[in-house]
Amino acid sequence: MAKVGKRPFLDISIKYLSRFGFTRIILCTGYQAQDVQDHYRKEKSRIKFLFSRESKPLGTGGALNHARKFVKSSSFFVLNGDSFCPVDYARFFGFHLRNKALASLAVSRVKGAKDYGTILLDQQKRIKGFREKADAAAAYVNAGVYCFDRSVFSFMPKAKKFSLETDLFPTLVNKRFYGFKINKKFFDIGTPERYKKAKKKGWRKF
Repeated sequence: MAKVGKRPFLDISIKYLSRFGFTRIILCTGYQAQDVQDHYRKEKSRIKFLFSRESKPLGTGGALNHARKFVKSSSFFVLNGDSFCPVDYARFFGFHLRNKALASLAVSRVKGAKDYGTILLDQQKRIKGFREKADAAAAYVNAGVYCFDRSVFSFMPKAKKFSLETDLFPTLVNKRFYGFKINKKFFDIGTPERYKKAKKKGWRKF
């Protein structure tokens, strides 16, 4: 529940999702799980919040797999809670469906990409590989927003704890795996430096 101003950073993404008509959000919780539940149960919103609580950290992939019982639709979005990306969800979903994708990642071109893992795309926008924190002046990087077909669960590792980014995504290369290019900046608070910058920016300026 890291805060920017007086509100949790996560509220930025949730407010943005509501603009696109989302009415059901599953929150994967672990650390400060009760605080998260208390906060969103008090929210006056047309969004229905469901909580998938982890007794111990499961990683980004394990958390999603743990929450699969709550996933009802044939396709669904997944967002990282420590980042915000102003994706056009209608266009992203259309892109995902047109390509009959198993998984689609929002990708953003950034300068100074050496701080991120970079993504290799072909001319059809299929994801062909990853380079972890490559020394690149500019490249496409993972913007922290994904669209999955429900069948992706059958490709997940057997382990309870695993990472989407390092354990699942590399195994999807050469399958129906696409990158949706966005031309807007994304922001994450995954390091103390970035969190400090977000607090300075202020909640209302996102």
